[in-house]
Amino acid sequence: MTTTTPFSRTRPPAPAPGAPAPALGSLGLFTVLLGAALPLVDFFIVNVALPSIGRDLGADASLLELVVAGYGLAYAVLLVLGGRLGDLFGRRRLLLAGLAAFGVTSLLCGLAPSAWSLVAARVAQGATAALLLPQVLATLHSSTTGARRARAIGLYGATTGLAFVTGQILGGLLVAADVAGLGWRAVFLVNAPAVLLVLPLALRTVPETRAAAPAPLDVRGTVLLALALVSLLAPLTEGRAAGWPLWTWGALAAFPLLAAAFWRTERRTELRGGTPLVPPSLLRLTPLRRGLVLVLPLSGGFGGFILVIAVALQQGLELGPVASGAALAPMALAFFAASLAGPRLVARWGTRVVPAGALLQAAGLGMMAWTAWSSWPDATPWTLAPGMAVAGLGQGLQLPVLFRVVLAEVPADRAGVGSGVMVTTQQSALALGVATLGSLFLTLAATVPLGEALATTLLVQLALALCTALYALRLPRTTA
Repeated sequence: MTTTTPFSRTRPPAPAPGAPAPALGSLGLFTVLLGAALPLVDFFIVNVALPSIGRDLGADASLLELVVAGYGLAYAVLLVLGGRLGDLFGRRRLLLAGLAAFGVTSLLCGLAPSAWSLVAARVAQGATAALLLPQVLATLHSSTTGARRARAIGLYGATTGLAFVTGQILGGLLVAADVAGLGWRAVFLVNAPAVLLVLPLALRTVPETRAAAPAPLDVRGTVLLALALVSLLAPLTEGRAAGWPLWTWGALAAFPLLAAAFWRTERRTELRGGTPLVPPSLLRLTPLRRGLVLVLPLSGGFGGFILVIAVALQQGLELGPVASGAALAPMALAFFAASLAGPRLVARWGTRVVPAGALLQAAGLGMMAWTAWSSWPDATPWTLAPGMAVAGLGQGLQLPVLFRVVLAEVPADRAGVGSGVMVTTQQSALALGVATLGSLFLTLAATVPLGEALATTLLVQLALALCTALYALRLPRTTA
């Protein structure tokens, strides 16, 4: 008899041709979104705990950078592979396995006796997050249709934005509360009860889906993609802290060569009738290609903003980690409200919601830039709140809609690889945004007043938002 446990070697049966897709109920939707929030929150939750980790484990700045970068690198590099494994072996099965492994590696992080053991555990945790997260979008895409799919993806977009902000707030609360004397370890150990809640719910409420015609893994493509992403993200995440040594420039120079080799390999594999890790034919889908182009500046700007505003609030206004995280609440609430309203707005106005959202985001960034320029260091979270709310509203009108656009024409049996490409683009953009906007802000802050550095960085992000608004006019007018 075929089993459905996440660790079984047998595969669940593929759906019969023409059979209706299994439906995802409301409780199942809640479950997969809660599962998605865990790795997203963990991307930022550790930031506010770094000073405590450094003191407790005797870690210098470069090791603390690795605590953050190790997770992000493993996460980004393995996302497409995680999506492909879900297509092959069953998305619920991989979701369950990823959740269990994420819980175990979170415990290893929380119990780490040394800085290097924490780095190793964070790398493993990032790898399990890459196994888990693509299954969420793939499950939403393959087990919902029509208005339910629009609502589900809108809620996923809301979860994404809220998770990044929640990570800052929750991390500050846990470190400040010093729960049971655990200090920074609580930011990792809190995942264990969350996983114990989600696992039994997922077993009961999430339907199993997978590709109808499983294909073998593309080992060569997987290795080349991993090398290309590492050559790009490793120097960008570690370069500034390390002083941009020679290896960072060598890695960046190798990136276009490795990316070209990956693309040639994938094209050759598909032309020969094989199944590449990222099928070039998938990227020929116009909605997917144009949607991914827009995800880059949007997610990159968001990642850079979270870092820059946290540093500005804590070092410039001398707010604590809890207060600085709470200052992001207007953005989070506006993002959530816009994400919920998105499906109704798209039904009426189509994808023109995206450029409208980009213009709103630009207006909010302009408001914050003016506040920073004109009133720093007398600015407060209250004077920044209107700009944050408007910017969050604009972002919430863009990201969930772009998720729908990217996946609109992806066949259900390729939902895993489509989701993996989507999330890899988003994750890589976050890292690029942190590296570029973060480096710009920190470089300016060393030579000009902090308010001017913040205003200038926000104006650069504003320019990106305006470019997004223009390019978004090329999106198909309607989406599934």
